[in-house]
Amino acid sequence: MFESRIVEIEGTFLGALIVEADRKTRRFYAAHESVRPLHNRVLAEPDELTRQVVWQFRRAHADSLTQVR
Repeated sequence: MFESRIVEIEGTFLGALIVEADRKTRRFYAAHESVRPLHNRVLAEPDELTRQVVWQFRRAHADSLTQVR
């Protein structure tokens, strides 16, 4: 692992973007259950990967709120 960047939203740690050996692509390591479907997803654009993670988290959070009602 060469470097990584933490992904968190609203104080919740979701995982990390890890730079791969080619130094161009990033792999997402999911640490939070809500973003587990994205675990090990690889993309060249880190901002796009972060957007996908945040979207997945918010979707899972919204789904859990509607199930409570």
